[in-house]
Amino acid sequence: MDIQTTKLKLMQLLLDTQKEQILQSINDIFEKEEDLGFWDDLNSEDQLAIKDGIEQLDTGNHVSHESVREEVKERFNFE
Repeated sequence: MDIQTTKLKLMQLLLDTQKEQILQSINDIFEKEEDLGFWDDLNSEDQLAIKDGIEQLDTGNHVSHESVREEVKERFNFE
């Protein structure tokens, strides 16, 4: 089946459905696709840095915002 035929079939299914959950799921797919559109604009070095950061967060290897604030306050004598 070519892409145009697939699009037409999907459009007909969308028009015929009365199931809100199906429509919401399809909408979620498109929103997720839009949200990730920036990824392709990043260079490979930035993509790798983001992946590394996510991996560190997933493994619990991170520093809390509060601890950084405390360190800055101590280092620069902020109150």
